[in-house]
Amino acid sequence: MPIKSVRGFTPKFGEGCYFAENATIIGDLMIGNNCSVWFQAVIRADVNSIRIGDRVNIQDGAIIHATFEKSSTVIGYDVSIGHNAIVHGCKLENSVLVGMGSIIMDDCVIGTNSIIAAGCVLPKGTVVPPNSVYAGVPEKK
Repeated sequence: MPIKSVRGFTPKFGEGCYFAENATIIGDLMIGNNCSVWFQAVIRADVNSIRIGDRVNIQDGAIIHATFEKSSTVIGYDVSIGHNAIVHGCKLENSVLVGMGSIIMDDCVIGTNSIIAAGCVLPKGTVVPPNSVYAGVPEKK
């Protein structure tokens, strides 16, 4: 599994994590305990920080990134990010499910206990209240 340093930052991760052999983990990244990062997932903290809490599941082909000097990415506890989802420069609070193929853009905030349905697109700055379900392109509550 490629774990790479960039700009003087090396990823750090807690105990009990599973990383697939071809997952890519780069840069200013902190991953909590008991997380899993599956095949061909990319967590690229090359231009800003990414912080991931405990018990987070990042499924095959997902991409987690941030925005240069603007938007870091913060993922809370007990989060599942589906296959081929893109999570970019945003905040996912605790107990969030991001469906397969969803796109969550910069400065979005996904409230605790929320679901983002498969294929949903959340434009920049969308705020999803706690306990919500959002679906569609663009998103609708």
